[in-house]
Amino acid sequence: MNAALLRELVPAVIGVLVRRGADFASAEDAVQEALIRALDTWPDDPPRDPKGWLVAAAWRRFLDAVRSESARRDREGAVDAEPPPDPVSGADDTLRLYFLCAHPTLPPAAAVALTLRAVGGLTTRQIAEAHLVPEATMAQRISRAKKKLEGLPLHRPGDLATVLRVLYLVFNEGYGGDLDLAAESIRLTRQLAALTDEPEVAGLLALMLLHHARRASRTGPAGRLVPLADQDRGRWDTALIAEGVVVLQAALARDRLGEYQAQAAIAALHADAPTADDTDWPQIVEWYDELLALTGSPVVRLNRAVAVGAADGAHAGLAALAEVGDDVPRRTAVLAWLRERAGELEAAAGLYVEAARAAPSVAERDHLTREAARVRALSGSS
Repeated sequence: MNAALLRELVPAVIGVLVRRGADFASAEDAVQEALIRALDTWPDDPPRDPKGWLVAAAWRRFLDAVRSESARRDREGAVDAEPPPDPVSGADDTLRLYFLCAHPTLPPAAAVALTLRAVGGLTTRQIAEAHLVPEATMAQRISRAKKKLEGLPLHRPGDLATVLRVLYLVFNEGYGGDLDLAAESIRLTRQLAALTDEPEVAGLLALMLLHHARRASRTGPAGRLVPLADQDRGRWDTALIAEGVVVLQAALARDRLGEYQAQAAIAALHADAPTADDTDWPQIVEWYDELLALTGSPVVRLNRAVAVGAADGAHAGLAALAEVGDDVPRRTAVLAWLRERAGELEAAAGLYVEAARAAPSVAERDHLTREAARVRALSGSS
């Protein structure tokens, strides 16, 4: 039994059922029942067409549920109007499913959780751990999201901006999960870019490519985080970087700047620097100014403070950081970094410890703890 193949087929099969008229929640339930049957029968009698088998089995399960006495009152008319099952085509329904999961009635957090469950194949426990919430809380979030989508036809999917946001959030989730969701997000964004001339779609694709190019260098032994400044740039994927830059330049030429294009421009400047010391920080600050004007995001303001500190010195960075609220995630870690650059080593070490306690992941907590130990050692020798 190829578990990886089953995970890959699930979103496509759900997409086929939804395209035929099933609501999202019922389609997912039917596919899960078909998967249970597949686990029982495939080891002894594997099908020649796994996707076709799953679609046929799930569709039968869906029709059985629709025709049951308990569902007849709500769904009788839908069954009568149901088109006959068409042959399973080779079309990729995963992107269509993203649009449905990103329906505007869903808040972004719920859309991401539902997408990770239905499209990414993650378990509720894995999603809960990634978001640092109890499993029961995440189960309720996903259940509420599915109920909101009940009865919504496929011609009412989410808008493009929501889909882009969900694609990027799932891309970021891909670095920490069991599945390669980052690569899958890039594949789907490529498809979306081929279907629309919207510059922000190209901007998101460029941003993903430029970030993905550094993937091999982002972690060290035992999964340790490696900060951008310390990464081995010889391990960066130059082909992905070149592609990302070409895609970005074409998007910027449209003169309709958006937040993903601005973020991609920042990533391109990092990728263009032969060493960390060669980074064009003044230009990065300018791009953060553009990004801040577009979004007003406190996280962007926080990242801008880092860029200002690198471009103009620690005290200028601290002045920029003063404009960031204390409740913004990772603010304490940035404060620690700026205090260290200002020569305030004892204060920086304590701030690194404080930031480690609030870290959103084990890997980040361990990294900040090591930073605290490093700065304490420097402080003792100074």
